[in-house]
Amino acid sequence: MSKSLPEFRYMTFDVVGTLIDFEGGIKACFAEIAAEVGSTVDGEQALSLYRAARYSEDAGLFPDDLLRVYLAIAPELGLPGDRKYGERLRDSVKSWKGFADSAAALAKLAKDYRLVAMTNARRWAFDLFEKKLGNPFYAAFTADDTGTEKPDPAFFETVFAYVAAEGHSKDDILHVAQSQYHDIGISRELGLANCWIERRHAQPGYGGTIEPVEFTKPDFHFTSMAGLSDAVAAARA
Repeated sequence: MSKSLPEFRYMTFDVVGTLIDFEGGIKACFAEIAAEVGSTVDGEQALSLYRAARYSEDAGLFPDDLLRVYLAIAPELGLPGDRKYGERLRDSVKSWKGFADSAAALAKLAKDYRLVAMTNARRWAFDLFEKKLGNPFYAAFTADDTGTEKPDPAFFETVFAYVAAEGHSKDDILHVAQSQYHDIGISRELGLANCWIERRHAQPGYGGTIEPVEFTKPDFHFTSMAGLSDAVAAARA
């Protein structure tokens, strides 16, 4: 890594998991369904089952695919396999919240960088998330826009082309994300500077995110978005 934080012109962001608390949203929905049917669900077990089901060969686009995921894992959680509950899990994305530090950190960073969202979520879901984050993005790319999902290099290449059209290059980008599998590893392979937001720093395992084959040491590492925005402020002082 040769650049300091103030030298980047763009910051690209993973959204679900980095800025939006999808694990909390999924666990809350499963807990609500379990309570209604007189049962209980272990949140971390639900995330583990979700992870395996989400990355199966017949997976669809996120978050529409949550309906299929629910029906696949409900029996293992002792929950009814009714479609209405699967639809509820899918629709729960409408109530998912941003992490407590996300909106404020993005607002600060937007003063100094062009913020670009890069999300595997479909556009309809991203539009909801963006509003909860305070509409901080200069541009946004979703699975609908790119026709693919990270860690497919084609997703990143779409963003590189956009930046190139503005007269800049990937060397001007810092990619910010929590997923080693979807973002940090592939960004390194593509020669992109990266920043790992380790949201699960106080918890074991990878939760709802698939585990990478190999851990990638990031260029920058924080446990929160607040940590990143504070570091930028200190570097610019």
